[in-house]
Amino acid sequence: MVPNAEEKLAALLQADPVLAAEWSATQKLRLDPRVTAIGRILRAYSLDELAQLVNVIRGDMSLVGPRPVTAGELDRYYGAAAAEYAAVRPGLTGLWQVSGRSDASFARRVALDTSYVRNFGFRNDLRILLATPAAVLLRRGAC
Repeated sequence: MVPNAEEKLAALLQADPVLAAEWSATQKLRLDPRVTAIGRILRAYSLDELAQLVNVIRGDMSLVGPRPVTAGELDRYYGAAAAEYAAVRPGLTGLWQVSGRSDASFARRVALDTSYVRNFGFRNDLRILLATPAAVLLRRGAC
C-alpha cells in the first residue's frame, strides 16, 4: 500500500461516485490506486496472504473459514449473521475465495460465509482446500 492509503481512499470515494458504489458493494476496488505495482502482483497471486500463516500457527486463524472482516464490516453487512460468523475462526482460505472472490458482492460474501458455517465439516474444508490452488493460479476474482 502507498503511504496514507486510508486518507487517499476516503478522498477518492468522496470524489468519484462510481468508485464509491464499487467500494460499497464489495469493499474492494478493482483498480485500487492505493496498491503499489509490487502489491498488485502479490495480490494477483494471493502471495500477500502467506503472512497470515503465522496467524494460523498461533491459532488465531484456521486454514479454512470465512475471511477476516473488520468490526465495521461485521456491523454493516452481517446483521443477524454476525453471530454465525463469530462462531468459527476466520480462515486463510474459504468458500468466498473459491467462489469468485472480488467478483462477488459483499452480500454474496456474507451468504457464502453463512453457508460455510452452517455446513461446517471436514469434507467441506477439504473440498475448499483442494479448490484453492486452482482459484489462486487461475486468478479467479483476483483484483
